[in-house]
Amino acid sequence: MKKIVFLVLTLVTFVACKDAKNNEKTAEETKEVKSQDMAYSSFGDKIDTQNVLTVAEINDKYNNLKVGDTLNVKFASNINSVCSKKGCWMRLDLGTEEEVMVKFKDYGFFMPLDAKGEVIVNGKAFVQETSVDELKHYAEDAGKSAEEIAEITEPKKTLSFEADGVLLKN
Repeated sequence: MKKIVFLVLTLVTFVACKDAKNNEKTAEETKEVKSQDMAYSSFGDKIDTQNVLTVAEINDKYNNLKVGDTLNVKFASNINSVCSKKGCWMRLDLGTEEEVMVKFKDYGFFMPLDAKGEVIVNGKAFVQETSVDELKHYAEDAGKSAEEIAEITEPKKTLSFEADGVLLKN
């Protein structure tokens, strides 16, 4: 009987030690995932930081697009401006004189009005021609002066993006 009790106690101790090691590993893995997630605030669909194009790479992609073409991509850039009324669009820097106009799929989410810094966007890149009325509307949303808005007189070829998910660097 003593042997059976000793065997059971040994077995219980062995199982308890094994579970403690598994719990330590799980806690380390969770800490790593949380620290990665805490580096970004997520908006829209959940996306990750894998396979992200640089500004130079997305510039090359846009240079090869014509009006009406669409390309599914994920890229990182810096925010130049955000809609000051609702956060319903943002403009991203391409490192040149051009910007990318980002809108959000089905108006399913918005960015914080004070958003700034680096973002990763996932979705569809395309080129479109933006009308004078729409350009004036965007200028008004961005808080431009009446004089600046009045200077808009011609449609513009616009590098556009419909984002289904955004990561904003904290």
